[in-house]
Amino acid sequence: MLIKVKAKPRSKEEYVKKLGEDLYEVAVKEAPEKGRANTRIVELLSMYFGVKKDRIKLVAGETSKSKLFQVLGEKDQP
Repeated sequence: MLIKVKAKPRSKEEYVKKLGEDLYEVAVKEAPEKGRANTRIVELLSMYFGVKKDRIKLVAGETSKSKLFQVLGEKDQP
């Protein structure tokens, strides 16, 4: 499944919020430097979807706040 993510780096709190059918907002405390925010987004998405981190791939938007991720083998969404 492909999902669009609106990233919010340097947030005070971390969360994953579903905004639409395939659109999510993910807030992380990490700064968008050296891929740290992207790494944390993958960790939060893996917990949200109940899959291992290696099942989530960043497809597009490595340096953008608008990202596209592929989630492989996801379980039922919360």
